[in-house]
Amino acid sequence: MATVELLPEVKAFLARQQGHFINGKAVPGSATDREEIRNPANGELVSTVARATPEEVEQAIASAHAAFKGEWAETTPAQKERILLRFADLIEQHGEEIAQLETLQSGKLLSLSRMIEVGWAAKFLRYYAGWATKIAGQTLTPSVPSANGEKYTAMTLREPLGVVFGIIPWNFPVMIPIWKLGAALATGNTALLKSASPTPFSLLRVAELGKEAGLPDGVLNVINGPGRLGDQIIPDDRIAKVSLTGSVRTGHIIADAAMKANLKHVTLELGGKNAAGFLPDMSVEEIVNGMFEAGFMHTGQICASAERFLVHTSQIDAVEAAIRERLEGIEAGDPMDENAQFGPVATEGQYKKVIEAFETASAQGDRFVVGGETYDRPGFYVKPTVIRPKSLENASWREEVFGPVATLATYDTEEELIREMNDTPYGLTASIWTHDLSKALRLVPQVEAGTVWVNMHTIVDPSVPFGGAKGSGIGREYGAAFIEDYTELKSVMIRY
Repeated sequence: MATVELLPEVKAFLARQQGHFINGKAVPGSATDREEIRNPANGELVSTVARATPEEVEQAIASAHAAFKGEWAETTPAQKERILLRFADLIEQHGEEIAQLETLQSGKLLSLSRMIEVGWAAKFLRYYAGWATKIAGQTLTPSVPSANGEKYTAMTLREPLGVVFGIIPWNFPVMIPIWKLGAALATGNTALLKSASPTPFSLLRVAELGKEAGLPDGVLNVINGPGRLGDQIIPDDRIAKVSLTGSVRTGHIIADAAMKANLKHVTLELGGKNAAGFLPDMSVEEIVNGMFEAGFMHTGQICASAERFLVHTSQIDAVEAAIRERLEGIEAGDPMDENAQFGPVATEGQYKKVIEAFETASAQGDRFVVGGETYDRPGFYVKPTVIRPKSLENASWREEVFGPVATLATYDTEEELIREMNDTPYGLTASIWTHDLSKALRLVPQVEAGTVWVNMHTIVDPSVPFGGAKGSGIGREYGAAFIEDYTELKSVMIRY
């Protein structure tokens, strides 16, 4: 065992009465209306966090709007860049503190918390910082005819929207808000973030570091509480945009509310039932390694993870045997143990959802290749599972589980492979695995997904836009494409 001792800073942070971060200050919030945050690895109480009152929500909106109209508007792009770069440096300097808070509240393996919630978060924030000085419009020459010798010129401006309301999921409660606040702040907006109820602490600590980095008061606000807080926030005229990373069902609710609120800007990065297709030139070992990478990192709690695997009929028996051997050898461990292989799912609700998916699969006649049960230990531990659905109309093949659960089916022709990969109302991600790059490049345009990987899955980079097709979302995170979603394009024409 290599269980990590909690830092004194972590203990001190959790000993404080945690609530929100509003107008540059930690706000302890209500002493009575509080959410218990429990460690999913053992059920122990980590601490509590206040649920925001209507008055606190109003304070957060007002401070974000005042900062947008005031000090942040007067901050030059180069100053914004320097502040965001210092912010990224502080995230790294306090990385172990952030990682431990994250693992305590979500059950994410400490190694992943260090790599993703700290390392990747800092990397993405630096990427956004670099864009702060590069937001640009165009100059244009109109073709308006001259009647009396007058001339015409035109230009476009990229202007910030205002206050961006970011709704954060529980699976990556630091990296995902960094995408949203980084995009918002680099383009001149201000940000109001609502943490997911089960995972508030790491983002609250990050917000304090933003203040230390030099963010003016009100530029970054974080509130905690239930989803119904959005009923107060989204219709408010001072909110210019809503950015959600979450479930498809929540996405529909948010989109409807935003459209009713005077066609408010939205970015929706939603879930799906992502597919990975393995061509028969891949060895069985390569297929199994690919399945593990695509479907079981962070116990499958990644919106981009694959839950549907397609393998050529000629390889199915060997793949079943190999994936069974691979997954049966995985031992669950304490996520604070640096040597742990597999952690719990993050919440009791998600734990119950996975168990219900097992029950539905059994009732519909599916066959479990491996798993299909929980580990015999305290906490929300579920064994990594692969299911062979009796029918491709069954829930296991068509409905997102968001856990360490994958379904496996066969195909005979490439046409059948593409048809089954696309046979879903969603389209967030997909992957194709083959040694024949020419064939891969011919298949990629046929796959209906916002991101298509070749011989990889779930790996993202800040320079590459990310977002969904079909029912998996609207808009893009990162890459240069985020600028279009976080600014308004204004056209200016001049006669002289």
